[in-house]
Amino acid sequence: MFMGEYQHSVDVKGRLIIPSKFRDLLGETFVITRGLDNCIFGYPMDEWRKLEEKLKDLPMTKKDARAFARFFFSGATEVDLDKQGRMNIPSTLVTYAHLEKECVILGVSSRIEIWAKESWDKYYDESEESFNEIAENMIGFDF
Repeated sequence: MFMGEYQHSVDVKGRLIIPSKFRDLLGETFVITRGLDNCIFGYPMDEWRKLEEKLKDLPMTKKDARAFARFFFSGATEVDLDKQGRMNIPSTLVTYAHLEKECVILGVSSRIEIWAKESWDKYYDESEESFNEIAENMIGFDF
């Protein structure tokens, strides 16, 4: 399970250090893609395959299902870590997530998320105010 919050910088070549605690869980090769809220999602190959199977079951007769599948899969790419524990993020994903320098890498259960620090700070500040309300609205979920 991925958990925690780490800060690293993306360099001009789009390379980002992945926290050592996440490296073993991600494996040698993993998948990154466009995530929701303008961040990048990263999945170990086994989790990616599970997600791929779920998305295959979406009804392609529905416009929203087709749009989501296109959005999600067209941004996906397999990445490897170099000897320094860095991955190379494609320029399309760098642009999508507004990654310029400082980044936040989050562990979110079965995936990682990569955020521009400014975007994460804004999202966190806005969400923190409504966290209790969000928790109350989650049906059947107890902490």
